[in-house]
Amino acid sequence: MSKPSPDVYEQGKGMDAHNAVMREVRSRNDSTYDPREPTRVWLDEDNTPDGVYQSLTIILNTGGCRWARAGGCTMCGYVAESVEGGSVAHEDLMAQIQHCLDHEAENAEDLSGLIKIYTSGSFLDEREVPAETRRAIADTFADRDRIVVESLPDFVEDERVSDFVDAGLETDVAVGLETATDRVRHDCVNKYFDFADFEAACAEARDAGAGVKAYLLMKPPFLTEQEAVEDMKSSVRRCAAVDGCHTVSMNPCNVQRYTMVEELYHDGGYRPPWLWSVAEVLEETADEDVIVVSDPVGHGSDRGPHNCGECDDRVQRAIKDFDLRQDPSVFEQVDCECEATYEAVLAREHSYAAPLAR
Repeated sequence: MSKPSPDVYEQGKGMDAHNAVMREVRSRNDSTYDPREPTRVWLDEDNTPDGVYQSLTIILNTGGCRWARAGGCTMCGYVAESVEGGSVAHEDLMAQIQHCLDHEAENAEDLSGLIKIYTSGSFLDEREVPAETRRAIADTFADRDRIVVESLPDFVEDERVSDFVDAGLETDVAVGLETATDRVRHDCVNKYFDFADFEAACAEARDAGAGVKAYLLMKPPFLTEQEAVEDMKSSVRRCAAVDGCHTVSMNPCNVQRYTMVEELYHDGGYRPPWLWSVAEVLEETADEDVIVVSDPVGHGSDRGPHNCGECDDRVQRAIKDFDLRQDPSVFEQVDCECEATYEAVLAREHSYAAPLAR
């Protein structure tokens, strides 16, 4: 497994050309952000091995993903929302947590049983979130039932995960695997680690008493719609076979600012996935021994996963219903004339080029 250092990842990983393009694209961003304000916070419902919980989702504003500072993933624009300077002080991070607690108090009748904490990179990376802050956050949420923290495999270590397990929390580590296919992860996503590293992180989390939630990416650039569907089906099944991985969250790619995907999108070289593709994967993998969910961010918009515009909300509701009940029959209740166009796209896109339909 790759070992992190205080410096950003950059040379010697066979990805220098991708990284050079990504750094140039990201350099166009001149926005600044308040280190005492979280990037986002919202309330929702989530399916877990212990049932459905009201969830409080927190995206902390940190100094940003160290891999993204080198160039990073082709689709990820989260680093563009990070605080400049590479780090955020403990006091400022805890002020962000308080902001999120205030949001929960104002908008929910009860405390959320599930807490989900993300950053623009890895919550378990101590350059982004110092050990002092990690422990304080574990103490803050010790009265809840379950917590999810996101990390690249490099930083999944027993002592970092144990802070939450020892606080009495059912703990899950969310790993941005993106795909179980190494070549797709390297060449299309520009992510440096291998599936074997994910398996090792699952073992590390399991030894610490935690579970793993794998995040997959539906349709990174340079894949046809059919290739993306088949890659997701295979990836869900491979994740389900890894001991300790109990949930797979399939994220349909959306077009974020200051990314390679956005460059391709504006040049007519990328279309976000069809919502029919999301439904197809969920329906076909529903019999796997793993919870499979999806949250199509930006559904129905040109920059997000979409169908024809007429059926997008209906399909989205079916996906959300499936997330909570894991019943594939929900997809039998939605149809649309655009399914014929979708089927033609699957049959006729044979290699990467301009998408056949927008």
